[in-house]
Amino acid sequence: MEEFIAGRTEDRNREMAPKEKFSKLFEELKSCSVSEQKEKIKEMNRLMEEMNKEELKYVCTTELFNKIDQMIEEEKLTMENAILLLKHMGYCNMLLNMINLSFMDSSLSLGFVKMIVKEDKKKEERNEKLLTELCECYLLFNVGTSSQLISVCVPCLLKASLKKDENEEAQKEKEMALLALCNMNVYNKVEIALYLNEIKEIIQYHQKHRNLTRLAYQSAWGFLMTEFFNDKSLEEVITNELHFAREVESELDGLMQSVDWKKKEEEMEKTERKAMNIISRWIRSICHYFYSCHLWNEECVELISRIVDVLLASRDNHSEIGEEYIQSFIVVAKNGAVIFDVLLKSGAIDAAFEEIQRRTLNRVMTSEILRFFHLISMRLKEKEDGEMEEAKRKELKRKIFEKMEEEGFEDIITSFFEKFSYIFANHDVFIYL
Repeated sequence: MEEFIAGRTEDRNREMAPKEKFSKLFEELKSCSVSEQKEKIKEMNRLMEEMNKEELKYVCTTELFNKIDQMIEEEKLTMENAILLLKHMGYCNMLLNMINLSFMDSSLSLGFVKMIVKEDKKKEERNEKLLTELCECYLLFNVGTSSQLISVCVPCLLKASLKKDENEEAQKEKEMALLALCNMNVYNKVEIALYLNEIKEIIQYHQKHRNLTRLAYQSAWGFLMTEFFNDKSLEEVITNELHFAREVESELDGLMQSVDWKKKEEEMEKTERKAMNIISRWIRSICHYFYSCHLWNEECVELISRIVDVLLASRDNHSEIGEEYIQSFIVVAKNGAVIFDVLLKSGAIDAAFEEIQRRTLNRVMTSEILRFFHLISMRLKEKEDGEMEEAKRKELKRKIFEKMEEEGFEDIITSFFEKFSYIFANHDVFIYL
């Protein structure tokens, strides 16, 4: 009889959705031994890897974080086990490119701030591993961070990322540290000059030894490119010393080969979904670069060509990636330093023409491509300084409008320009970069 009941219970558990299994296991943590807690948390972490965004939002609530804080306070959950759960929870949120504000609204967030400050003040006696993990947990969930915590967390996580060990566990730890650093946004004022040597060393060491995972490498660049958005003096280092465009072009090429683009997301293997998420994560860094870059070279053309490849490969089953990547064309078109020959040579204009003629094109992509065309039209109507530059502009304008006429778009673009100009002049319209 007992075996029958146990079997029925096991069947019911199998029928439960991952988010429901997660909640059930979480409630069981209070009455478990430390070792039992650890095993249950490992299962909870596995379940989170199966969840989509909506399911992860369902479990990652302010209420859950408050309960974790209370369990730590009442010594019903060890700090080691709490960190094991929270780090993976933050990792899964980041991998799905989620912004989760629930942690910031919880008592656990304040508790972590106090623990980080307290551990940092210990100086020689402090537990470096604990401090690193506390910083990781905090930054993985917090898009806004105080200058006091930045001065503690940034050097701590960079130090952890600089370790040269290349075994699987060390790679995972470096990935986590860099992923946490990458989560800071452009409003977090980091004095990058204090940390430039460290992040350069991390990137250059990987370029030579390939010691980071693809996600960790993307995150290292993500941290640096966020600071580039605020500090344009980094351009020479990023473009000519670290070769951002060349490196991203190579990374996107490798990631694209890891994905069977004929599959829909639900049909993909776990490794394929992760590769897709990393491809998606690159777009913010690419846009930051194109927005601020004035040192255009052949590497930039190759990068835009690779973005065209991503756009075309993703259009049938993963159009949301195409929607993200068309943003980079828009940013390029808005960059006053860009000669439009770059967009012709890279295939970006051809790809936009090809995309907008597809019958299955959705409203978002249509809007983004029309904005791209509109920006080109506006830029081509601008006057250039000097007879030589003006002559180049006119020749380029002739080439582009010939292509538009060839594709049947010349009258349409002119019409868009007139209508958009009227709308922008007479209505309060917000244009997203």
